[in-house]
Amino acid sequence: MSHTRNPHPAMLSVTFALLAMIALMAGRQAQADTQTLTVAGGCFWCVESDFESVPGVIGAVSGYTGGATANPTYDQVSKGGTGHYEAVQITFDPARVSREALLYMFLRSVDPTDAGGQFCDRGESYRTAIFVSNKGENALAKRMVADAQATLGQPVVTPVLQEMTFYPAEAYHQDYYKGNKLVLTRFGPKRQSNAYKAYRKACGRDARVLALWGSAAPFAAGH
Repeated sequence: MSHTRNPHPAMLSVTFALLAMIALMAGRQAQADTQTLTVAGGCFWCVESDFESVPGVIGAVSGYTGGATANPTYDQVSKGGTGHYEAVQITFDPARVSREALLYMFLRSVDPTDAGGQFCDRGESYRTAIFVSNKGENALAKRMVADAQATLGQPVVTPVLQEMTFYPAEAYHQDYYKGNKLVLTRFGPKRQSNAYKAYRKACGRDARVLALWGSAAPFAAGH
């Protein structure tokens, strides 16, 4: 008669510890393999919505950067004077989508010839910008800006700026484009997702991007 021996408790403990360590290391490695790209493209709801649809993008956070005011609020930034841009910090897997591809898409999802804001949103906080953290990112971003300028045949005013502290925007701004909360808008009461669509259309974002970039616009045709 055969007997099945149960593992010794000490062996089980060691096995679970090893599995936990492997899982932790795998998680850290996955995190280490991700990168971030911070851009300003006018309304951060729109930029967040666009880039969260890109395969390889893990997530996008709306926020403020480029200014001197610590922990700014939406009201402060939108009134001007803080130096901050409405920006989006994009986290991505470079094995699935490159920084170059994201910059290519970004420049063709905005009007980079407009120095005074974007579409219906005017003022310093709605200007476009690309933020970089090192020489390699700086060289790449400037090359992509030059490529966009050559393609358009007109000056591109989107600056490449040194990365600064990024402050996430208030919770109600995050994932606004897919929210279900009932909000009061100039179009009447609407669910957030529908309010977002109405705002985007009324602001003329996609119409202008299509007029400027045509079939090269990566997101406008879907709205």
